Amino acid sequence: MTLTYENFASAQSFFLWSTFGIALIMGAVVNKTNFCTMGAVSDWVNMGDTGRLRAWGFAIAVAVLGVMGLEAAGLVDVTNTFPPYRQTSLPWLESLLGGLMFGIGMTLASGCGNKALIRIGGGNLKSIMVFVIIGVIAYFMVNPFPGSDKTLYSTLFYPWTRPAALSLATHQDLGSLLFGDKAATGRIVSGAVVGGLLLVWVFKSADFRGSFDNILGGLVVGLAVLAAWYVTSNVRINADGEMMSLQAYVQNWDFYSPADAVRPADAAPLSPQSFTFINPMGQALGYAAGKFNHTLLTFGVMALVGVLAGSLLWSLLSRSFRIEWFASFRDFVTHLVGAVLMGFGGVLGMGCTIGQGITGVSTLAVSSFIVLASIIAGAALTMKVQYYLMMRS
Repeated sequence: MTLTYENFASAQSFFLWSTFGIALIMGAVVNKTNFCTMGAVSDWVNMGDTGRLRAWGFAIAVAVLGVMGLEAAGLVDVTNTFPPYRQTSLPWLESLLGGLMFGIGMTLASGCGNKALIRIGGGNLKSIMVFVIIGVIAYFMVNPFPGSDKTLYSTLFYPWTRPAALSLATHQDLGSLLFGDKAATGRIVSGAVVGGLLLVWVFKSADFRGSFDNILGGLVVGLAVLAAWYVTSNVRINADGEMMSLQAYVQNWDFYSPADAVRPADAAPLSPQSFTFINPMGQALGYAAGKFNHTLLTFGVMALVGVLAGSLLWSLLSRSFRIEWFASFRDFVTHLVGAVLMGFGGVLGMGCTIGQGITGVSTLAVSSFIVLASIIAGAALTMKVQYYLMMRS
């Protein structure tokens, strides 16, 4: 079912405000249930508790199975997306390196990008610094320095990471790679296997089955990712009888739009997409630097605001709002280094624990699985090193 509007302004307004609404619910529930991907790895590595890890797995399963069904029904487009998860290039080195950097960074900074927003909503001032640092790094990873055509990515990474990327004859999702010309069938089979196996593992645990918060957190995060895919895939504009996506409309702006209409700065962020939080922090920085020019307002920016607002709302309702600051200079430096690593790693790996770990994996893109595994490995290794150093001190 398409969501059709008669003009661009109305369609864009729904596109952005529906994003805010979905993110608001997700932010409140994540705060309420303590859904935390870094915490999930920490519980597993340090205590052998897999409850929150299974909640993360449940969110992935919901997103994978949901996308499988909706894509088979023609109700979502997860091939022509922003960012391009199913691209025909497989940047395995960038995915591996980005995931490791992000996993290390989120451990040092007490949580991933989404968790930083949740913590800000709960009164944590440390996470404001993390947010800003990530935003600056993410912005200049994709935008050139003033007076230059160079970005952090083109200067530090492109010359040696991009040549390692594999050029594929098809899209990089499991369905295309394993089933060739029968990619549509392959995606159904692959999605059913991945989602089904995850569900079996998740609900095999009696402790998980008895945890309302873990079930609720995983379910809502998975459904939020799915809802965003649905909305961004189906908003349409009736352009002289032709149903057009927002991206296509902007690309043909001069032909269809009234003379007094204001064109968005970029058409790409109007593509089908779902939640990710590192690159949008860079978009938020650009939006603020652009004096909050509405042409720079994107899905990503609205998602950040929605999650933060939802977390704040729950913090106030539950009376859990607490101001928190750095415990020491060492604590400050640790968070600073973690934020820098997350900024670099999140853009290099094209996503975070949510952006690749759930949203990307829901497309069955191979690079998303690489990033997810690398994030977990980087976080687990860092926690082991921290524990070793603590025991020696």
